[in-house]
Amino acid sequence: MEMQVVQRARETFLTRRSRPLEFRVQQLKSLQRMITDRQGEIATALKQDINRSQYDTPLLELIGLENEISLAVSKLAQWDAPRPVEKSLLTISDQVYIQPEPLGVVLIIGAWNYPWALTLQPLVGAIAAGNAAVVKPSELSEYSASLLKALLPRYLDQELYPVVCGGVSETQELLRQRFDHIFYTGNSTVGKLVMEAAARHLTPVTLELGGKSPCYIDKDVDLRVACRRITWGKFVNCGQTCIAPDYILCEPSIQNRVVEGIRQTLLEFYGPDPKSSPDYGRIINQRHFNRVMALLDGYTAALGGQSDSSQRYIAPTVVKDVPPYARLMQEEIFGPLLPIVTISDVDDAIHFISEREKPLAIYVFSSNKKVIKRMLAETTSGGVTVNDVMMHYTLNSLPFGGVGQSGTGRYHGKHTFDQFSHHRACLVKSLGMERVNMPRYPPQNHQKGTYIWAVTASIVALGLLVSLTVILILAAGVSCTCW
Repeated sequence: MEMQVVQRARETFLTRRSRPLEFRVQQLKSLQRMITDRQGEIATALKQDINRSQYDTPLLELIGLENEISLAVSKLAQWDAPRPVEKSLLTISDQVYIQPEPLGVVLIIGAWNYPWALTLQPLVGAIAAGNAAVVKPSELSEYSASLLKALLPRYLDQELYPVVCGGVSETQELLRQRFDHIFYTGNSTVGKLVMEAAARHLTPVTLELGGKSPCYIDKDVDLRVACRRITWGKFVNCGQTCIAPDYILCEPSIQNRVVEGIRQTLLEFYGPDPKSSPDYGRIINQRHFNRVMALLDGYTAALGGQSDSSQRYIAPTVVKDVPPYARLMQEEIFGPLLPIVTISDVDDAIHFISEREKPLAIYVFSSNKKVIKRMLAETTSGGVTVNDVMMHYTLNSLPFGGVGQSGTGRYHGKHTFDQFSHHRACLVKSLGMERVNMPRYPPQNHQKGTYIWAVTASIVALGLLVSLTVILILAAGVSCTCW
């Protein structure tokens, strides 16, 4: 079945149906209409999948999607237009430009933690660039996947943008097919399998992965504000966010104040019992619940630590004085556990971050410009936000993506369009002035070599003369104005 879906998408793409700008804009507007029309159903599915609050659904997924679509619709003609580039003197009379063109049939494999945003945002760029796209939502967010499969064909071209649901076997079968690009959001273990499968067809990939995103808190910062922002970023969606702060780095002198700041913020956000709060989520399934709880083995929580397996509930939890090489520090947590690792100073923090794999994000809380400058200059990550968390993700003018083990490729806004486009180099010459080309043709001899040097020197001299003339004209204009 998967083979037939891909084949049908390719056959339809080859008819060039997806190429006209008018068609792309119409499809994007239809996608926008789906989000508007079906917001209630989407919120219900997310409540069933992950206990997502109905108020968080627009904030965390749908508003960003709508912004992406609006931007693409308004800028598409500009993005798709030929992009002139600098000419050489030998091509001064020619047309030289870069033309974006669609890659072909792409595969988009979505993630379960934000099953609408992380599946449909890449689709926006794929449609805008003129591709056909096979959409594979995560089977773990089963209600959202089922709803997406039911809704998308009602709003978009069914042959160009089919939805394939299923688990591991269906995904493996899809990966056996040849695509022109694969966009995967998820963990690094599956990311390696995607990359391996893609290599068999020399298919380029975008891998949006994750990792352990550090959060450094300087001792001079306003801890009340810092703790409020960190608490939101860490525990929203029950910690199941790829760019959530994974752990805190701070000096021992402020560790207890950080814990107290988080405690007060948790009380403010979720009340005395987060389990009964409508704003606090749940772990996606039993396997992930067991995995996260196993990370807590051997530690006494400074805050939280309670759990309920029957509801897949894990309380917002903070652990103090975590050793750098503890199990909690070896893998991405992707849950509501927040370890605090103490460091001696900013030098120690930079060293700690730099000796580990490059994270998807780094967060720096400081009022010291020198500290901020050093953190930006001496560390590497997919993205960075200073004095807040996760907000760089919300700007579609910024490329979002990882580096090294945290991923490859980038998207959001025009960056998604470019990721799903081939930038074709175009040079259009006339058939005239053939005499200038004669020296490059065989048979070669000394006379032709001398002629080439003479022609090149003449062209360079002509270029210098033109430049000098322009400078003199401008200078004369300035003199006249001054006089």
